[in-house]
Amino acid sequence: MRQLPSSSSPCDLSRRLCGGANVASPTIGIARVRDKVIRAVTEKETMTRIALPPLTLVLGGARSGKSRFAEALVETSGLDAVYIATGEAGDAEMAERIAHHQIRRSSRWRTLETPLQLATTLAREAAPQRALLVDCLTLWLANIIAEGRDIEDDTTDLVAALGELSGPVVLVSNEVGQGIVPDNLLARAFRDHAGRLHQDIAAVADRVHFITAGLANTLKGASPR
Repeated sequence: MRQLPSSSSPCDLSRRLCGGANVASPTIGIARVRDKVIRAVTEKETMTRIALPPLTLVLGGARSGKSRFAEALVETSGLDAVYIATGEAGDAEMAERIAHHQIRRSSRWRTLETPLQLATTLAREAAPQRALLVDCLTLWLANIIAEGRDIEDDTTDLVAALGELSGPVVLVSNEVGQGIVPDNLLARAFRDHAGRLHQDIAAVADRVHFITAGLANTLKGASPR
């Protein structure tokens, strides 16, 4: 299988390929208040629990609110929450972004860093009483490219593993195919691989949501109730 040229830094690569999706933005007071409200609501013992299907895919652009939406799905399920982070703090900007995500999540979450071996981690951690959240697939794909791994083999293994898991999984990913055509081969190949991965996962997913401006459009399956 053809491999794409590697990059010196997965963080640099992800910014180039995802249109700046991993560059931290200034913290806005309103967003902080909203995050605190979300945590307060989801941590209430009397909250309504919403069952998760076996596989959920959450897509959206940069700063669309897809991660918050996915976290809310897991927190309202009432299951043990495991956050599988594919990003690494390779520079100050990425470290700030990771810290922002950590602050937003409640103490009920357990975090695992999995930049490459995603299928293995999912198979090991999946359980009926546990909900896994992967954030995000596009960072994982960028890591594969940076390491010079076989993209088609790794993505095929991931899709196959998703059908064998014993507990619910929520996958978050950046939609990178709706902008202008990238001006270089690497970015165009990344866009194509991401699009094919999204199609393959959406085909086997029970629910698919597309997030815009913090609002969810359910593309497949029933909306959460």
